[in-house]
Amino acid sequence: MTCTLSMGGRYHPQTQGKIERWHQTPKNRILLENHYLPGALRQTINAFVDHDNHRRYHESLQNLTPAEVYFGRGQTILRHREKIKQKTNETRRLLHRKSAA
Repeated sequence: MTCTLSMGGRYHPQTQGKIERWHQTPKNRILLENHYLPGALRQTINAFVDHDNHRRYHESLQNLTPAEVYFGRGQTILRHREKIKQKTNETRRLLHRKSAA
């Protein structure tokens, strides 16, 4: 079995859509502020990466953070959410039956 490296064409960002879109997001965030020192710019980039990996839920990852998926906590979190959802639905059914009676 062989592995072939495949790269998109130069100057055609549509061939690398996801990563180009990801680079655009921090770039736009960085351009919103003035950074007078290199350390301030570095801090802004680090804050963005930390937020994106540890705090922002990604719809493509079933509303989990990349860190949760990477460290193997995703399935545990999804099972916990499912239990909460079941309890909530049971409570709603019970309240609906009481109000209908």
